[in-house]
Amino acid sequence: MTKQLSLHHIIREAKTTNEKAPLLILLHGYGSNEEDLFSFASELPDDYFIVSVRAPYDLQPYGHSWYDIHFTADNEKFSDDEQAKKSRDLIADFIDELTNTYPIDANNISLIGFSQGTILSYAIALSYPEKIKNVVALSGYLNENILADNYTTKDHSDLDFYISHGNADQVILNTWANKAPVFLNKLNIKNSYREFPVGHGVAPQNFHEFKNWLTAKL
Repeated sequence: MTKQLSLHHIIREAKTTNEKAPLLILLHGYGSNEEDLFSFASELPDDYFIVSVRAPYDLQPYGHSWYDIHFTADNEKFSDDEQAKKSRDLIADFIDELTNTYPIDANNISLIGFSQGTILSYAIALSYPEKIKNVVALSGYLNENILADNYTTKDHSDLDFYISHGNADQVILNTWANKAPVFLNKLNIKNSYREFPVGHGVAPQNFHEFKNWLTAKL
């Protein structure tokens, strides 16, 4: 049964008998909800305790976001970085709630983000590397403006990123996405980058590849 914590979420308990399971947190994209990425849960490795989280900001007529996206009179869009930082810190605190509530290994926590959820995943992992071990970054990009001010002083040596993007993505161009490996390499952070012949979505071969990547991390 899902417990009442600061963020609405749904869970799939680990199917193994380990006392404390590795945790996999799913962060959906703009305008979606916790059910979206949770559709992956039944196909992901049984050893993981899975938590799919609903973003805190409600959209009309439906859906949720981690931060607002605004449009100018010239139809240019820009992100509300202050809201994004609040969501970054909210999730970091929520991770502590999870480890205090469920049978979770606090030293083995991974994130799967899609689109806006990926942007938040980068920010959380780089700002709070002591909380995160692995990140699956799907169809997103790294926004340096929402990283914690002191992120360069943190120890990122245990982080590992699997990054993937559609080379036909018109929502977030792959030229945005492929800047992340360059940034991570400068910090000596382990990462791999893959592109697939799709738009703003996850191709079947993409899913199988990151599933195998997560399995190898167990």
